[in-house]
Amino acid sequence: MHNTHWAILGCGHIAHKFAEDLIATQGATLYAVGSRSLEKAENFKQQHQAHKAYASYEALVKDPKVAIVYIATPHVFHKEVTLLCLAHGKAVLCEKPFAMNHKEVKYMIAFAKAKQTFLMEALWTYFLPHYQYVLQMVHSKELGAIKSLKADFGINVPKDPSHRLYNKNLGGGSLLDVGIYPVFAAMTLLGNPDKIEAKATLDTNGIDLNCDMELTYPNQVKAHLFSAIDTKTDTTCLIELEKGTICINSRFHDPAGISITISKNGDTKTINFPGSVHGYHYEILHCQEMLAQGKIESDIMTFEKSIQLITLLDTIRKEIGLVYE
Repeated sequence: MHNTHWAILGCGHIAHKFAEDLIATQGATLYAVGSRSLEKAENFKQQHQAHKAYASYEALVKDPKVAIVYIATPHVFHKEVTLLCLAHGKAVLCEKPFAMNHKEVKYMIAFAKAKQTFLMEALWTYFLPHYQYVLQMVHSKELGAIKSLKADFGINVPKDPSHRLYNKNLGGGSLLDVGIYPVFAAMTLLGNPDKIEAKATLDTNGIDLNCDMELTYPNQVKAHLFSAIDTKTDTTCLIELEKGTICINSRFHDPAGISITISKNGDTKTINFPGSVHGYHYEILHCQEMLAQGKIESDIMTFEKSIQLITLLDTIRKEIGLVYE
C-alpha cells in the first residue's frame, strides 16, 4: 500500500509542528510544501525533508502526486485556498477556524460536495485520546448530568501590530484563534445553548484582546468560557457533574502528558495520557482512513459540527461587536 502524499500550504509556526508529526505518522509522506515565498518554501522543505517546494499555491495544487493538502494559512485565507485545492481535486484538511463566518463555511462545504472531494476542519483536539475518554465518560452518564462547565484558554502575546493575532486584516484576536477551544469543549460536551452572553476587551483596531462568555443550557446549566491573547491562564476544563467532577488539566486541548482528575464520592484519581510529539498524528491518521474509504466527509468532525461551531462563534462575535471586513 502506497503512502498518502501530503502537501502543506503556509509555512508558519503551526505548519512546522504539523510537519514534525506528519513525517512520524505511519502511511504519510510529506511530499510538497507551498508558500508565496520560494525562500520560505525551500527552507521548510529542507528542514522537514519534503520532496518538493513550490513558490505559489497554484503550482502546488496542479501537482498530480499531491493527494491531500493541509492548509495552515491565516484564517482570512482559508476559504480562498480551500476552494483552490478542491477545484483541482485535492482533499483538504483546513486549520481551525474553518473560515471567517457561517456563510464562508457553508460555501466551502457545498463546494466539496459538488466536487465529491474530502474536506475537514482540523479541530485536532477532538481526535486526542484524553478528549475522547472524557466525552465517553460524560455521555455515559456515569457521573450523572453536567451541572456546570468552566474552560479557559489564555496566552500572553506581546503586542505587535505586525503579529497576525494583532492584525485585524488577518483575522486577529483571541476568539477565533484560542477561544475556539473552550467554545468547542462546551459544544461537544453540552450541545447548543439556549442563550449566549459575552463581553470583550477590544483593542484600538477592533480585535478582541480577551473574551468572557457565558452559555446557558436547559435546567440553568451554565458554561463559563474565557479566551485571551493578552493574559496567560491555566487553560483547563472543569466539568462539574451530579456525582463528581472531571478536570482536564493544563493544557486541556493539548495531548503532551495530559492528565484528567476525576472526583467521585470523595475519592480522587488521576489518569495520565502519554504525550506524543505534538498530537496531530491522530487527525492525520483519521484523514488517511477517510480517503482510503473514499469518503468526502469525516465521520467524527462532520460538516454539521463545523457549521454548529462557526454559528456559535458568529453569535459570540455579534455579542462583543467583533467585526471583520
